[in-house]
Amino acid sequence: MRLLICAVLAASIFVPASATPSPTTAPTTASAATALTHAPGSTLGFASSYDGEAFEGRFARFTTRIAFDPVSATGRFDVGIDLASANTENDERDEVLLGEDFFNVLAVPQARYVAERFRRLPDGRFVAEGTLSLRGISSPVPLTFRWTPGAAPVLDGSASVPRLTFNVGTGDWDDTEALPDAVMVTTRLVLRPE
Repeated sequence: MRLLICAVLAASIFVPASATPSPTTAPTTASAATALTHAPGSTLGFASSYDGEAFEGRFARFTTRIAFDPVSATGRFDVGIDLASANTENDERDEVLLGEDFFNVLAVPQARYVAERFRRLPDGRFVAEGTLSLRGISSPVPLTFRWTPGAAPVLDGSASVPRLTFNVGTGDWDDTEALPDAVMVTTRLVLRPE
């Protein structure tokens, strides 16, 4: 059961823990970028551990509307996540993740991530200064990502989401020694025009 809960905690979406500040933060000017959505094969995953045992999961259903210009570091990200699609390949853990103590999908079935400000890192990556809305709580969650331009641009990103900020895994599950507060979220989006 506790493993299930861990998985639920891990599913709490998008935030890079190791983002290095950059000298400039650019406001959104999405007009310079084409609106894109993800193609089949794109992934949105999460990872955590419970009592020292690591586990991974993924969200099978999510929506994306991405506009980004890497030259000016401007754009807009809008990602919707169907929390009921969380899957860690462990039925007991998944049941706990979807329940009231974690995602509470019956009350709040979706999470959403929106970013409209971006900054460039010295190593060529970017940080999206976005907001995650989960379980009725909205809080800043930066997403560090690499943008590979082309006919089908690719966004590879990672974030560290503090689950307790969003009341994911409270009560018996708020012991961060057994279940870490930080849930790592990763995404690889192969993009195409909407």
